[in-house]
Amino acid sequence: MTEWNNSSVAVNAVPPLGHIICGQKWRNSALVNGLKDGDVNILFEDGLGLADFHLPNKTSILYVSESDIIAGNSYKRKLVCYRNACSRFQELVLVEKTRLTKQYFSALHKFVVFDLGLSLLPVGGQMEASLLIAQIIYREGRENPFRWRTSSRLMEPRVLTLVQHIPGVGRVKALSLLQEFSSIQQLCNADLSKLESIVGQASAQQVHNFFHRPLL
Repeated sequence: MTEWNNSSVAVNAVPPLGHIICGQKWRNSALVNGLKDGDVNILFEDGLGLADFHLPNKTSILYVSESDIIAGNSYKRKLVCYRNACSRFQELVLVEKTRLTKQYFSALHKFVVFDLGLSLLPVGGQMEASLLIAQIIYREGRENPFRWRTSSRLMEPRVLTLVQHIPGVGRVKALSLLQEFSSIQQLCNADLSKLESIVGQASAQQVHNFFHRPLL
């Protein structure tokens, strides 16, 4: 992993292919740790404005955590400012939808999507968010900067945890998938019939839906 803290990286900076620009507060976070085993260069920067992440496909991400939602409505002002910010990026909001925030999610979804006109995707937590970030880049059809260095690294606990965040996939099914596919990208692109032969029809459909649902 490469770390870069350079004042020349501005609010509208687009990272090169194979890189993600992260706000400094995400250093050592579960989300960043979830990407460290991949061939991705993580650039840390203080000057992203309100955004938390910049992706090479010109997607800007603002992350709304469980604690942000529980703390009250102050995060809504940040969302408004984020929407109003002049940016060359497509703006995307990731929201932690958990047992504690589920009751607020409907109203939050309406505010973000209908009132502000932003795109929103729910995540179960930072580990799921790291998998989703990889999914976004894969779906753009670009060179895969997240491929795991060797198939043996797929069985590392962090990677196993990532795959278990796919709906319908527990530990046993995650192990089965990782034994079959040599990268997360291959799992992204797997045929439904192949998935069914490994984890069964119901779970296969959930995995396939996760990687093929509309992103923006």
